[in-house]
Amino acid sequence: MTSNRLFTASALLLLTLCFSAATLAQDKIITGKISDSKDGTPVVGASVVPKGSAKGTSTGTDGSFRVNVAEAVTTLVVSSVGYITLEVDITGKTVANISLEASNSALNEIVVVGYGTARKKDLTGAVASVKAKDFNQGIQTSPDQLIQGKVAGVQIMNNSGQPGGGTTVKIRGNSSIRAGSNPLYVVDGIPLDGRSARPGGSGAGIGTSPAANPLNFMNPNDIASIEVLKDASATAIYGSRGAYGVIIINTKRGQTGAPKMDVNFYVGMSKLIKQLKVLDAGEYKKALADYGLTTGDYGGSVDAMDAILRTAWTQNYDVGFSGGTENGRYRISAGYLDQEGIIRKSNFKKYSTNISGFFKFLESKRLGVDYNIIASQTVEQIAPVSNDAGFTGSIIGQALQWNPTRPLIRKKANGQDSLDIDKNSSTVNPLAMSEAYDDHSKVTSILGSISPYFKITKDLEYRMLFSINYSTGIRNAQIAKYINLQDIGPSTDYPDGRGVAYTGTNELTTKQFTHTLNYNKKISPSFNINALLGFEYMKFDTKGSGMNARDFGSYNIPFTNYFQFSSQSTRGTFSFADPTTELQSYFGRAIVNYKDRYLLTATFRADGSTKFGKNNRYGYFPSFAVAWNVQNESFFDVDFINTLKVRAGWGKTGSQDAPPGSAQERYGFNGPNSTFKVNAENKDLKWQADEQIDIGLDFTIWENRISGTIDYFHKKTTGLLYPTITAQPAPPGAPPTWKNLDAEIVNKGVEVTVQANIIKTREFSWDLGVNASFLKNDVSGLPAPIATGGLHGQGISGATVEQITNNQPINVFYTKRFLGIDKGTGLANYSDDGYVLYYLGNPNPSTVLGISTSVNYKKFFAVVNMNGAMGQKIYNNTANTVLPIGNLIGGRNIARALIGTEVKENLANPISPSSRYIENGSYLKLANATISYNVGNIGKALKNLNVYIAGQNLFVITKFTGFDPEVNTDKQVNGIPSVGIEYTPYPSARSFQIGLNFSLQ
Repeated sequence: MTSNRLFTASALLLLTLCFSAATLAQDKIITGKISDSKDGTPVVGASVVPKGSAKGTSTGTDGSFRVNVAEAVTTLVVSSVGYITLEVDITGKTVANISLEASNSALNEIVVVGYGTARKKDLTGAVASVKAKDFNQGIQTSPDQLIQGKVAGVQIMNNSGQPGGGTTVKIRGNSSIRAGSNPLYVVDGIPLDGRSARPGGSGAGIGTSPAANPLNFMNPNDIASIEVLKDASATAIYGSRGAYGVIIINTKRGQTGAPKMDVNFYVGMSKLIKQLKVLDAGEYKKALADYGLTTGDYGGSVDAMDAILRTAWTQNYDVGFSGGTENGRYRISAGYLDQEGIIRKSNFKKYSTNISGFFKFLESKRLGVDYNIIASQTVEQIAPVSNDAGFTGSIIGQALQWNPTRPLIRKKANGQDSLDIDKNSSTVNPLAMSEAYDDHSKVTSILGSISPYFKITKDLEYRMLFSINYSTGIRNAQIAKYINLQDIGPSTDYPDGRGVAYTGTNELTTKQFTHTLNYNKKISPSFNINALLGFEYMKFDTKGSGMNARDFGSYNIPFTNYFQFSSQSTRGTFSFADPTTELQSYFGRAIVNYKDRYLLTATFRADGSTKFGKNNRYGYFPSFAVAWNVQNESFFDVDFINTLKVRAGWGKTGSQDAPPGSAQERYGFNGPNSTFKVNAENKDLKWQADEQIDIGLDFTIWENRISGTIDYFHKKTTGLLYPTITAQPAPPGAPPTWKNLDAEIVNKGVEVTVQANIIKTREFSWDLGVNASFLKNDVSGLPAPIATGGLHGQGISGATVEQITNNQPINVFYTKRFLGIDKGTGLANYSDDGYVLYYLGNPNPSTVLGISTSVNYKKFFAVVNMNGAMGQKIYNNTANTVLPIGNLIGGRNIARALIGTEVKENLANPISPSSRYIENGSYLKLANATISYNVGNIGKALKNLNVYIAGQNLFVITKFTGFDPEVNTDKQVNGIPSVGIEYTPYPSARSFQIGLNFSLQ
């Protein structure tokens, strides 16, 4: 190179460096953090772009960003899916902390719709989505409790106050005479079978205890969002299992960025929300005197309910680790929950972990694999609370009936006090029962999946999913020898008592293989198609075993540790294995979007199940839905309406709510060399079919400040699955044949949801959301009424109070009409002398309501959630048989409402079911309220510190005299569920928690 060339090159290099330096000198760096305006949580992955530029940056896991901006630029454009795009003035600034407001329309929000996702703007069906930030707060043991009161058309009831107790979930009413209408739950693409592996109790002396929640294996803190598919056009992709709606649960995933640790902790306390009104010692003595009774006054003053209850404490710890790159992300979490029950010797512990992530391979990154493992163990101590025991068998009934003048503990001169147990009485000391009863269960669950995929082209993807859902449960229970329950406590033959023990194990296994082909293509600027084809195979296995025995020795170790030394004549063993059920399915879906105006969704699924007869193994479930985005039409020019979508859909779904092997000729054992027929063969048994029409309207108005959804639905269920005795009159022991009844159930109604940003300023905001559903149910075509709603207690066991009958809602109350107490005799009067049963109430609500409101002021955030139901009746079996007036003769307590009335009730008034105990079950409950303060970042490592206090079940407005109108004690008869009956349930609790959460980086 010559000197001239060298000089020229050097000069050019120097000029370039000078120009670059001058250019850099004109740039500035803007830093800041982007958060959600509602609750202050960081917005991850938000786009931050200088206005007029094509290049920018995105926020990290803590919502922070750093971007180079030319000196002349005065505005940043900030956007994120689900939020309103914001232009921020940065004149003279180097730091910009920005709050994004959620877009009520959120048209580009991605929603999980089954075997894939779709943009919310492309939805044609009735689908509701609830994100983690909108979940109910407080002590939540299972995911369904997170959305109670949040979704129109969805009624969620806690069946029991027992920690970890089951729930009843109904989407758009009740359309089954057998299954109770609980929806299908899908966790990260894996359909669950809706059962818990916890074995049932022995029933010895105390009846059947309430069931556990099958979703207890999940940690609510691991859940990112829950989608509810309500109409057939949305649920038909699940075919034979989508008849009662589908709830899709999506767990949290790792985010791109440096490793981060999220921590959540709270501690809480719980107490009984409501005491039933029974007589105290003074009132009891007066009642004895008023009735001329000279016995029954023991001279003391006790509160038996208070003796078996306690202030219960809860502690919860959750920690999650996440991070990764665009080619591989991970999240690992661990949780520990320890919740005491408000009844002594009852609690619920859960140990849980969730490991999830994905990896991408090859230079093109077209090959990838997703993985997810949810593992947990729940440990319960279960209280002696029963669904179906007589008055002596449940600790709640025992406490309510206990004579308030009779001490629970006998005081002795030598200081060695003892429990007051009368060996010759059927009245059981509840405190003694608490000491004598021990019931422990342990359920271990693992839900694991691996899903490799390959992008054949940028628009076409093949994915395979393999999952296994395994759960095993063991339960050990015993009742001590000294308790005076029949066949357990002291007697002439067993002066020291017999004792009873039970052990049981259950094992549930579900395997799934799913293959899908997804095609998502923008064919032209005006035309987009999202198509899905799939094949799925599922296999379900259930088995278990157990043992029970009596007559144990007096050793200071659990009876379940020495079954072999019980009396051989009382020792019994059992084992079972249900027939394996297999489900094979083919399905497809197409979503077409033309000009963002006209939308069409079509789905089809064919399901083949071994549950059904050889002639009807396969069922076929199509659906169609259309939608019209009216606001995108050129003629639409209404300034205050921002979006307006009209939807209409029709579809068929099914239900296979019959036991495994229902279509086969099945036999069971009733002795070493003896069998009996369980059910007869039916080659024509087929699916229960649901056909549903939905018409909906979605809108946002006034700059998206108000959004709403209105839906009308009409759902008809036919081919009802039911076991029928063919021969009439039926001979003793005749086996049933499962058939499809020529009858139908119709559910129809209207759902309304409205969300409003009432006030929105820089420092203060107020949001209000209301949802309501108005339901009507009708049954027709049954060959004969079906009885259910079994009552229990003294003098009434075996009676039923509900019927499923034609031209009435499902499970209505049919009983004697109570006309009052006769002034002369003091006995009950009934219409037609009690010989005629009348329709006297509907346990199904006509209206289900949810209200949520939140206020945000600077760093303070408060939210209140209420839910309720109106128009339903409740049968108070507790008042009927546990606290009747005749208890005074036996030295037991009674309801306070029976004393001081205008007409004095006769002590000999017989206990009988009637409308006297049918009460108004309408209620509105302040389910939870939370106040939080966002401290923010502390130092360089601790991010987004938030402290809060929360309350649950703060109050309830109702006329129901029982513990809680949110009740659904299992009072089934022959497998037919009941609705709206209360019988000595585990009472509900009022709870308060204080907690904090933060992140470390």
